[in-house]
Amino acid sequence: MPGLPYLREGSGPVLVFVHGYLGGAAQWAQEIARFKDAFDVIAPNLPGFGAAADRQGCASIEEMAAAVLGLLDELGIAEFLLVGHSMGGMIAQQMAADRPDAVKRLVLYGTGPLGLMPDRFEPIDTSRERLMADGVECTIRRIGATWFKAGAAAAGYPLLVEIGARANPQAAMAGLGAMAAWDGRAALPRLSMPTLVLWGDSDKSYRWPQVHSLWSNIPDARLSVVPGTSHAVHLEKPGFFHAILADFLTET
Repeated sequence: MPGLPYLREGSGPVLVFVHGYLGGAAQWAQEIARFKDAFDVIAPNLPGFGAAADRQGCASIEEMAAAVLGLLDELGIAEFLLVGHSMGGMIAQQMAADRPDAVKRLVLYGTGPLGLMPDRFEPIDTSRERLMADGVECTIRRIGATWFKAGAAAAGYPLLVEIGARANPQAAMAGLGAMAAWDGRAALPRLSMPTLVLWGDSDKSYRWPQVHSLWSNIPDARLSVVPGTSHAVHLEKPGFFHAILADFLTET
């Protein structure tokens, strides 16, 4: 099967956005529009999600990282700046550990180094049970509401639900298993590239201890905490999000 479907616009240094669980490339529309004048922006759909819902979902974070790196290899891209959100932040950590010379700058957004997330709004086993009982669309409506400070009333919630509902059930279940089995803590001291850890102060998925672990264990890390936001800062306060990213990505 051909490589992953993706969105791509702009020119300049390559900037890759990796979405998270029940996400898709379409969630990065505002970021593509904002950064395409300065960067060659690429947003892949992970296997089984978004526009890649016809693909078999990956059983591990390592396989997801390999899928994104495989796409970049197909496109002839040897080095890039990398942004990963949520589960995509785990994938980004794995990509950076696997190809440290390729990742020139790293943004770990709303994520942590431990897939079995302590203090998550609900245990992953509960999410599995509810997914089996309720299906993908009900799951993204329920879980997605926790990703916004304003819950289901947030302006970005309908887009998130629309994208998330496209995921195939196998990939949705496999994604939960992949997260639960992944632990990237040992690799953190080896991530030597400049890294931005970005977090919404009311995030119910990745709590402060996870974020602090990234910030304190990655050698060249800096931290940005966005007040009044939860897990979807890019949809809750896009202007703020873009300003923080732009400052870091263009830093000399």
